Order: sequence, then C-alpha cells, then structure tokens
Amino acid sequence: MKKRNIASRRNFLRSVTATAIGSTALLSSGCNKITCNSACHKRGSVITKGNTILFQGDSITDAGRDRKRENKVNDSKAIGRGYVHSIASQLLADYPSDNLKIYNRGISGNKVFQLADRWDKDCLTVKPDVLSILIGVNDIWHALKGRSDGTVETYEKDYAELLKRTLKKLPDVKLVICEPFVLRCGAVNDEWFPEFDKYRAVARKTATDFNAVFVPFQSMFDKAVRQAPANHWAADGVHPTMAGGVLMAEKWLDTVRKSKV
Repeated sequence: MKKRNIASRRNFLRSVTATAIGSTALLSSGCNKITCNSACHKRGSVITKGNTILFQGDSITDAGRDRKRENKVNDSKAIGRGYVHSIASQLLADYPSDNLKIYNRGISGNKVFQLADRWDKDCLTVKPDVLSILIGVNDIWHALKGRSDGTVETYEKDYAELLKRTLKKLPDVKLVICEPFVLRCGAVNDEWFPEFDKYRAVARKTATDFNAVFVPFQSMFDKAVRQAPANHWAADGVHPTMAGGVLMAEKWLDTVRKSKV
C-alpha cells in the first residue's frame, strides 16, 4: 500500500512540475494561444482591440485572393492563400474577442506607383488602423525585364510620397513596412545584385523616416536557406511556397507583437 501511495505522489509531483514548466513557457512567449484575449493587446501595442488591419502589396500579398469578395471582412477567400492568410488566422485565433477586421488588397504585378493609382479606393476609404505594405520586387524585376524604366531612386521617391499622402488623410495609422526579399533560385540570378540590395535599404530607411515597424524578411530567409534549399522557401526565388509563407507570417507576428508605437 505504501509503495503505491509513494508512486502516486511521485506521479502527481511530475504532473504538477510539467504543468508549471509548460505554463512558464507560455507566459515567457508573451501570449498564451489558448487563453489569450484583449489583455495581450496593451496600450502602446501596434495592434489593439477593434483595429482594422489592411495588407497591401503585389502578388506575394495578393496570393490568389478573390477580389470580388475583397470588402468582406476576415473572409478566407478574400484574404488569399499566402502569408496574409496565416497572419489573419493566427490573430483571429489569438484574440477572438478583440473584433479585429482584416483585409487584403494586394494586387499581382504592382509597383509603388500602381499602389498610388488605386490608393483612395484600396486604402484610404478602408481607413485602416494598421497598414502593412510589402512592395519592391516588381519595381526591380520589371526593370530588369525591360518592362519598366523604374529605378531605386524612383522607388524611394514614390514610396515616400505614398506614405505622406497616407498620413495626411490617416494621421493616426500605424505603419508596418516589410522588407522586399528574393532567394537565389528560379528567376533570381546574379543580375539582380547588388541593385536589389539598394531596394532593401530604401525600405528600411523609409520605415525609419516614417516611424514604421520594419519586418526584415530578407535576413529571415537568409537564415532559412541554411536549413533547407532556397526553392523550399520560394520555388521561383520570388513567390514563397507554403513553408515560406508560414515563415513570413511568424516573422511578421513576432516583429509586430514586440514593437511599440
């Protein structure tokens, strides 16, 4: 009888210790995904209760979204199949009572000036509280193909003008600027460099100039290729695979959650 009681107590203690360790791990991660609520969105956080979050960009953001449904909030088909879908899914699961409203208005092939052409309809009228932009790959890619006469100077000028216009109409919007990225495979070869690095530098500088959160996607993928080949993350060097999209979502969420405004 005593042996059974001792064994029982030992099992109980192991269980309590394991539970305590698990709870500590969840707390140290900053968010308990099972019980997380609006308390995690404290004052000063980039995302707070009731926010409208808008994602903008090119095909990487677009990711096959159904544009006929784009006005539907938190709609899986309207959000597309890419990194935005993973971000939206995680946010809505983590903060179910926060009434977040998430939209995707990325359009395949866009460069900065094309964002500007549709900005009233696809950004300003949405009135986002948080605006995330990933743009830049087409600005260099189309120039390399002879389909555009854009330069890194044009990219910087157009980007700054777009954000000034945005802040004039939406002075309280919180900006998230994502670093354009490529991986050396598929369509991406030595011809892209070192020019592409200048676009990355402009995105980082623009984030600093406009007090935006900066999401360093290129450095993230540079580390990822040490674990698996480049085409595992982006088969053509530009458009992320499922694995690449999830990696982007994790980086975006981690960066935004750790940032303060």
